[in-house]
Amino acid sequence: MELKYEIVEEIGVLSENEKGWRKELNLVSWNERDAKYDIRDWNPTHERMSKGVTFTVDEMKALFEILKEEFGE
Repeated sequence: MELKYEIVEEIGVLSENEKGWRKELNLVSWNERDAKYDIRDWNPTHERMSKGVTFTVDEMKALFEILKEEFGE
């Protein structure tokens, strides 16, 4: 099965390694489904990616609250 994806919005880059791959936070639609927040490494052309993690809006809001508690506002 072919994996289809569309980066709907590039939100931000968290880091970049020596080979140019960047850990990014994006809104990504996987297999033509509703877009989810997504954190993973991408090559410079966004043609290859590593394994990552996706979040619904509610999960991202929960993560935001956890990070506020951890690091302060």
